[in-house]
Amino acid sequence: REGAALQMGGTVGYHVGRLFRLDDRDLRTATMAGMAAFFSALFGTPLTATVFAIVVISIGVVYHVAFIPCLTASLVAYWISVELGVAPTRFAVAAPALEKLMLLRVAVLGVGCALVSVLLCRTLHFAEHQMKKRLPNAWLRVLVGGGAVIALTYLCGTRDYNGAGMDLITAAVEQGTARPEAFLLLKILFTAVTLSAGFKGGEVVPSFFVGATFGCVAGPLLGIPAGFAAALGLAAVFCGATNCPLASIFLSVELFGDGGLLYFALICGIS
Repeated sequence: REGAALQMGGTVGYHVGRLFRLDDRDLRTATMAGMAAFFSALFGTPLTATVFAIVVISIGVVYHVAFIPCLTASLVAYWISVELGVAPTRFAVAAPALEKLMLLRVAVLGVGCALVSVLLCRTLHFAEHQMKKRLPNAWLRVLVGGGAVIALTYLCGTRDYNGAGMDLITAAVEQGTARPEAFLLLKILFTAVTLSAGFKGGEVVPSFFVGATFGCVAGPLLGIPAGFAAALGLAAVFCGATNCPLASIFLSVELFGDGGLLYFALICGIS
């Protein structure tokens, strides 16, 4: 939903800008405002949506002039979505007290999250390249990819990996439970096959899923509470996959509260 939302929001913003005959700079701003509005309406994270929209277009370049328009669009979209009954995404997680040893443990987890995000991105790119190379016909790619997803679903004996998987993300963060194979193989594999076959979907929630389950499994091995480690992993793998550290830090605050802000800032920076 998030990939489609960013495309739809950007398209709406762009064409509205064209309708009002905006110049090139303001047309970019209108496009980013549309992206921010759709992202905010979906996840209920207006500040994250604002920062993400103005940094994701050109990594390393921040369009400061777009901040107020994007924030305004995000807040309006958030308000309307809440009024229409769309509940914002929130998680209940307790952050441990700030101390040196826990900072070190979180830093080590950040290295692991960085490697997982690299694995996720490279698997997606490799699968897309190989699918187009070996099956140049788009209709055949869809047929083969759809059949592969069905076969994988029967082999796994569960449909947990077919959708967004928000229930498994919630279980990892709030209950500290996750299957070890969930992050390393299954969700990455299902996502890679689906997207490379030509089916449309986003990469944001899959990165949430992979990060949360990885953190939930790896965190206790380092002495980090499983639920908090899942929250750290969610933010860090998203950060590593998108290269948007500021947006990732704001995301952690809006999803989990500001209790572990320095931990989230550290792990996002490392990832």
